[in-house]
Amino acid sequence: MFIRRFNHRYQVVRWLIVLFLTVAVAASAFFTYKAKTADVENLKTNLKTVTEIYDKSNVRAGTITNKGTFVELNQISPQIRNAVISTEDRSFYSNPGFDIKGLARAGVSYIVHHGQILGGGSTITQQLAKNTLLNQKQSFIRKFQEIFLAVEITRHYSKDDILAMYLNNAYFGNGVWGVEDASERYFGKHAKDLDASEGATLAGILRSPSFYNPIDHMDNAIGRRNLILGLMVDNGKLTDAEAASAKSQKLTLVNNYQQSDEYRYPYFFDAVLDEAYNKYDIKEEDILNKGYKIYTTLDQTVQSQMQTTYKEDWAFPANAADGTPVQSASVAVDPTTGGVMAVVGGRGKHVFRGYNRATQMRRQPGSAMKPLAIYTPAIEAGYHPDSMVTDKLQAYGKNKYTPHNVDEQYAGQIPMYDALAQSKNAAAVWLLNQIGVQKGVASAERFGINIPKEDQNLAFGIGGLSQGVSPLQMARAYSAFANGGKLPDTHFITKIVDATGAVVVDNTNTSAKQIITPKTANEMTSMMLAVFSNGTGVSAQPSGYTIAGKTGSTEGDNSWGYGTKDQWIVGYTPDITVATWVGFDRTDATHFLKGISEQGVAPIFKQEMQNILPNTKQTPFKVADAAQEDEANNASSSSGTGSSGSGDDWLNDFQSNVQKGIDGLKDKASEWYNDLKGLFQ
Repeated sequence: MFIRRFNHRYQVVRWLIVLFLTVAVAASAFFTYKAKTADVENLKTNLKTVTEIYDKSNVRAGTITNKGTFVELNQISPQIRNAVISTEDRSFYSNPGFDIKGLARAGVSYIVHHGQILGGGSTITQQLAKNTLLNQKQSFIRKFQEIFLAVEITRHYSKDDILAMYLNNAYFGNGVWGVEDASERYFGKHAKDLDASEGATLAGILRSPSFYNPIDHMDNAIGRRNLILGLMVDNGKLTDAEAASAKSQKLTLVNNYQQSDEYRYPYFFDAVLDEAYNKYDIKEEDILNKGYKIYTTLDQTVQSQMQTTYKEDWAFPANAADGTPVQSASVAVDPTTGGVMAVVGGRGKHVFRGYNRATQMRRQPGSAMKPLAIYTPAIEAGYHPDSMVTDKLQAYGKNKYTPHNVDEQYAGQIPMYDALAQSKNAAAVWLLNQIGVQKGVASAERFGINIPKEDQNLAFGIGGLSQGVSPLQMARAYSAFANGGKLPDTHFITKIVDATGAVVVDNTNTSAKQIITPKTANEMTSMMLAVFSNGTGVSAQPSGYTIAGKTGSTEGDNSWGYGTKDQWIVGYTPDITVATWVGFDRTDATHFLKGISEQGVAPIFKQEMQNILPNTKQTPFKVADAAQEDEANNASSSSGTGSSGSGDDWLNDFQSNVQKGIDGLKDKASEWYNDLKGLFQ
């Protein structure tokens, strides 16, 4: 009685009905608007076009597409057309684009599966809308979008056109899109020549290409084929005798499919797609279907040479005992523009838009961090390449952090350039302690490497990071040394033009930020030249070429044995910066790199640089190798001893010695001060 009186007084039911109708009208208006503004009119044209990728010289480099060879409906066998209709959408030629019974089944499935949309209930037209105009996320909103788009598609196209577009855009497994290419891939014939058994087999693949394709699962494919042949009988497309004959037919697989080489630079093209989606907010389905022209920073020669190098298994460390291969990634950047010239994101079979270690991976950089976090701010603080630094085993702070040199050899005092070239951890940490951790953190962050608060300690300077870095980040950071102290913005895309010729992205005017002075950049380069001439990078030095850079590695657990988890080399010339990483995706006692720190990465880096550098401008460095320059100065001083040089030579030597003495006193005073400060920490 109370509910009846309450409803009578406040008209609750009426208001609920009004509210429901208002929401329904608003939703209908919204979805109608979305369908009307979708690019339905150009759908068939878009399915025939592909998105093209151009290199840095505006030369066509390949295509990005999920389309096969497009054929009209009269070039597709009636047997596969009937098989698909009998399986996917029996009322196809009579429905308005959606099917009430199918939607009811989907609604029941939603209730049974506790609110999960598991698919089903979609007509061929809805599936076409989903595959070409929407994303693949299952939701009620997307289901409503499907319906309204299906109605709009039905308004613009004949049923034959819709069926042809669907069959040309469908995925049939084994990397094959479209019925024509699928017919060639599985049966070695054109789509127009398929018989009932073959047509039913291809129709069966559509339910689950990985489970029902006859190459990988013949028994599953035959079972699914026979089911569909029975459905064709039920739908009046075959007689019982015809179906029985088709069921008894053996499936003979013939592969005449010629796979396109248009996706020939897979990791680079993947990165282009990621940048288009993530940076410029262009939807995936638009890139795949709307025929864009994407102009990039790709250097096809450098990319080809890098890919060729990655096919040389001998250049990589041996697989683990269980057969797990050592992984690797490399990226090449133009240090002036920041344009990525080439990228390889892994070894082995490439997966479309899969894991790209060159751009997505984060690993500890080891000693490759030292130039960014320690030696650059040291130069800025007044140190010189030949300043003497302390290289001895000592503890720091309350936690007694004690960095060790890899070879456990300590020089006591060592020129700064030599400490860098020989990758002396003890000397590097001593130097960071002298200039202060915060100066090191600020320097690393100027190079684009974020240092979380918990990592801001002495260990970060030699690569002790919790989050790690990617090869692309390291290539960008080192490009500042090659570019006179200017840090470029790395990028893959320079311009995107749509099918009408309109420019939708213009990234042609790139900029670089001056983060260190040209003088500092030159002094750092002079020291890093010594890494390859006289230090840890000697075995990675490409024959006949001069490069600067740094090696890096991270230690594994002592209980594993002698080896490392990660190995890096970042090398550059004035024309190109290349960062290379080697290691296992997951490291443990049976998956780590055995041997000395650069042993695993040096062969691959040397090989790729020897392949790449001949194709660059080969611009010479403007500075001399610090080690060679110091050696020449020492030789000159030795030869001058006891001989009658000119007064100017004597004066220059005297001034140089006085300056070195002053620098030495500064360093010693700073060391005493910090030692004293440590007593009170």
